[in-house]
Amino acid sequence: MAPSFDNESSLFDFVVRDGNGVKGIVDSGISKVPRAYIQPPSEQIDKKNATKCEIAPIDLSRLDGPHHDEVVNQIVRAAETLGFFQVINHGVPVELLDSLKRTAHDFFALPPERKAVYRKEVSPSPLVKYGTSFVPEKEKALEWKDYISMAYTNEDEALQHWPVECRDDALQYLKTSHEMVRKLLDALMGNLGVELDDSKMDAFIGKKMVNMNFYPTCPNPELTVGVGRHSDMGTLTILLQDGIGGLYVRVEKDVDMEKNGEWVEIPPIPGAIVINVGDMLQILSNGRYKSAEHRVRTTSSKSRVSIPIFLSPQATQKIAPLPQVVEKDGVARYREFVFSDYMNSFFGNAHDGKKSLDFAKA
Repeated sequence: MAPSFDNESSLFDFVVRDGNGVKGIVDSGISKVPRAYIQPPSEQIDKKNATKCEIAPIDLSRLDGPHHDEVVNQIVRAAETLGFFQVINHGVPVELLDSLKRTAHDFFALPPERKAVYRKEVSPSPLVKYGTSFVPEKEKALEWKDYISMAYTNEDEALQHWPVECRDDALQYLKTSHEMVRKLLDALMGNLGVELDDSKMDAFIGKKMVNMNFYPTCPNPELTVGVGRHSDMGTLTILLQDGIGGLYVRVEKDVDMEKNGEWVEIPPIPGAIVINVGDMLQILSNGRYKSAEHRVRTTSSKSRVSIPIFLSPQATQKIAPLPQVVEKDGVARYREFVFSDYMNSFFGNAHDGKKSLDFAKA
């Protein structure tokens, strides 16, 4: 028999310690959301009033040819405004994207005890972590999400430690997206007057992590969120979303766009990959590129998966606005810091919009 989900300590044991996750709550046959997951009204997502982002996806195959400059301008413009864009003809096989979505569903369908072995406190490897919500101990309301997180150091360690059920697809995703990432960074850094070589690539995206997120169906989707308002801490995030949708991005108030200050939905496009700018790219560009504040709604009709690759600097990397940009701007808007200190601040707090950037303000 499932525990009473209004008792927070038994809820925590059932969801976190026993590896049931939010999926386990749903599978127990609940008819209403437990109190711990009900968001304050200000954080609830009003699906009816949201508008869809109508920006066409960027065709990356057009980078190799006469339209190169036009495509670079599209990438730069997207990074300077919304901080989110979608790409097609990106070089990652569409069959792999479909397989990744199936694999994610299969992993979260495993018995709870198979997933619980990867909980942070007991995981056989620091590279792999199974969890729920973001920082459950710091959150006023929990997020309606389970995830498995796989950090990449090298292929041998990934083959040895990543869960066998999703390892091969996740590794292939990471490998086949590398060329696309290189092209995107070439465009974004070239616009700032920085030429990329392998050492700079490592400084910007030396730390790689593949996550699989699972958003179970929810009896009261209007009361919950899959992920609360936040920007990603790294340089770039490469995101595969499924066909169900539910990803929302806030248009910054000072940006020259129609929906200034509003939330817009990023609709799924078959075969497309979503790219979003993270905090480190905003800092490196001295604020020219905008890390995107985003959140995820839940749904009552179908469970949803998303598979992000988080690309960040190495933990020991020193981060500061690029000198070429500071010289042009005449002022550094962010101070220098070590990335591991930023990470500690980011993971030490619940999601709260773009407050994570306050750590780096000059």
